[in-house]
Amino acid sequence: MLEQEFHISKLITAELEGALDPERGRELQAWKDASPDHLDFYNRLVAQDNFLQEFKNFNETDTSNIWQLTAAGLASGMAQESRKASGKSIKLWPRIAGVAAAVAVLAICVYFFVAPDRSKNQIEYAKDHVDIQPGRKGATITLGNGKVIRLSELQSGVSVGADRLAYADGTSVDKGADVELKNQTLTASTANGQTYTFTLSDGTKVWLNAGSKISFAQQFINTTRDVLVEGEAYFEVAKDKHHPFIVRTKGQQIEVLGTHFNVNSYHDEPGTATTLLEGSVKISAGNVQKIIKPGEQAINRSGMIAVREIDVENYVDWKNGDFNLNHIEFKTAMRKIARWYDMEIIYDASVPDNMESGGWISRDKPLSTVLKSIESSGLVKFKVTGKKIYVMQ
Repeated sequence: MLEQEFHISKLITAELEGALDPERGRELQAWKDASPDHLDFYNRLVAQDNFLQEFKNFNETDTSNIWQLTAAGLASGMAQESRKASGKSIKLWPRIAGVAAAVAVLAICVYFFVAPDRSKNQIEYAKDHVDIQPGRKGATITLGNGKVIRLSELQSGVSVGADRLAYADGTSVDKGADVELKNQTLTASTANGQTYTFTLSDGTKVWLNAGSKISFAQQFINTTRDVLVEGEAYFEVAKDKHHPFIVRTKGQQIEVLGTHFNVNSYHDEPGTATTLLEGSVKISAGNVQKIIKPGEQAINRSGMIAVREIDVENYVDWKNGDFNLNHIEFKTAMRKIARWYDMEIIYDASVPDNMESGGWISRDKPLSTVLKSIESSGLVKFKVTGKKIYVMQ
């Protein structure tokens, strides 16, 4: 039974070594296309950080433990996950040593041994359950006069002009008719399960995550460019040293000249998190001020600001269409999922607050796929009833 599986393991190993010819490459691609589980496993295995860690473990562990090591490190999906590889060429490292190739073959064969058990995820559903599809593009803009405009799900974003709101293709957002703005204050909102992109009048780009809101002037005419954020937004701020860009959230403000950063100020999070990717920002809360550098995050809890170094990919994953759940608190990860699928999370008392999640999965998958992926770690079990997800350890 395992002859085919061992053959596939050799194809993947040959690809890792850079020795896969076109014919066998097509055979491997057909295997990946045959099942989402195949592709998911392949993506995890070829992640260089993940594979090299397994290679390191192999060298440090006696052979009597190698089966347990590989099953725990690779089959569980809790090691470092790859970025999406579907539709993209993977980056192959130089030819790997023979012992590393042996690890690859062993890991793949272990996967096939345990895959039947992993596929028997025990997610419970109500009899009339319909799988929840992922979120989508969507938002509304409320004008200063109270008029609400629902934005198209088919467009990539909206630009704010001097006297009109337009989609990327140049058409007006208001059914082909120009909107008379007259320097109004605009409020863009997304519901749970929605995301949208906006280009402000100064050229600043804003990605708005699910369940979020941003208010801004149609034209910035003051000495500062002020915006108000509730929820989560990612900014690429247009540089203008004469007009600082100010992001105001509950209990703090962020001042920048030109930079890339993410701000998370959801009401159900324990604090407001500002994550910096490029440039520098100054965060103020009352009399407390902090300046952070790229790769740092400031968390404001009731006016107390703590700065730490972080993996920024864990905090801007949503902008790139992913759930990157590595090394973050499990309940934080579940809040991300709840907003995107517009679900309520209910925890059994057995689920601890300090449990850490792991893994990566695209946000374009149905909810059942995401939950099965998490269940395969062995940490928790799920029960889905209507718009509620029950979590048990």
